[in-house]
This record gives sequence, structure tokens and C-alpha cells, in this order.
Amino acid sequence: MAVRKITTLPGDAPVLRTPARAVTRFDATLRALLDDMADSMYGAQGVGLAAPQIGVPLRVVLLGIPARPPFPLINPEIVERGGERELTEGCLSVPGYRGAVLRSETVKVRAQDPQGREIEISAEGDLLAHALEHEIDHINGTVYIDHVQSPDDLWHLDELEPDDEDDDEDQDG
Repeated sequence: MAVRKITTLPGDAPVLRTPARAVTRFDATLRALLDDMADSMYGAQGVGLAAPQIGVPLRVVLLGIPARPPFPLINPEIVERGGERELTEGCLSVPGYRGAVLRSETVKVRAQDPQGREIEISAEGDLLAHALEHEIDHINGTVYIDHVQSPDDLWHLDELEPDDEDDDEDQDG
């Protein structure tokens, strides 16, 4: 287990901008990657991390939502979305910035567990729904700043943030 360097924009952009490859082997190497992802996510105080964020171009996501044990999703795909909400979003791969983005209210994901068994997870209107979309974007080569509507919707943490008390604000992966 090790804390790995978080891949950031703009310097390490290729792995963040390329769709990741599917996992085909569910073995000790995958388990070691998941251990490193957990150490790296918690070391950076995130609530989610995708393998490309530590330089590994595989379709692997780890979610560490507060008050819930961390859980991995292998080869996750969003199979259903509904509704829309505006959120304030951050990312370990875009340090020091936040942005206003539109995300789905409800999300349903199909994936595999670390043993290769199919699983399904649904979330509605909470941090989990938000994190699912954010992390699956990462394995598809998309970063949250791609969803920002205008430059005015992205700000540096040293700047005054928009005055909206209802936004979810977190440090996704």
C-alpha cells in the first residue's frame, strides 16, 4: 500500500483526457491498486478517486463517502440518469479551484466488484450521486471543468466564492 502522486492538470493531462481501458483481470494486482487508491484518496482528503488520477489508465473508481465504508467500482457505467441540479464542485486533479456545474439528481450505475461480480448502485440527490458522476467522468477522459458553463463559473479558492448556501461543496476525486 502506498500513497501515489495525484495526476493534475495541466501537466499530466494525457491520462486524464483519454478514456481508460476496461479491467479484464481481477487479481492481486487489482487489489493492490485499490489499496493504493484508498491510501492516495484519504491522503489527499478526497471522497472519491479514479485510477487515471494516479496515472493508471484503467476503469477503476473508489468512493469514500463520509459515514459509509469505502467501496470500489470496476468498469462502472452510468445506465440511468434523471433530473438536474447545480453544484459547486472541486477535484483533486484540479487543485485550488472550484466550479459551478450541472449534475444529475438521480444516477444508476452498473459495475463489477473486485471479484468480477456484477453490481448495481443507485443514488438520488446526495453526495454519492454527485461522486458517481464525477468519478465515472474521470475514467471517460472528462474533468469537471469541462462541465463549467463559462469562465465566471470557475474560481480559485483564494477568490470570493459565489454566494449560494445550498450548493454541495466537496473535494471529489
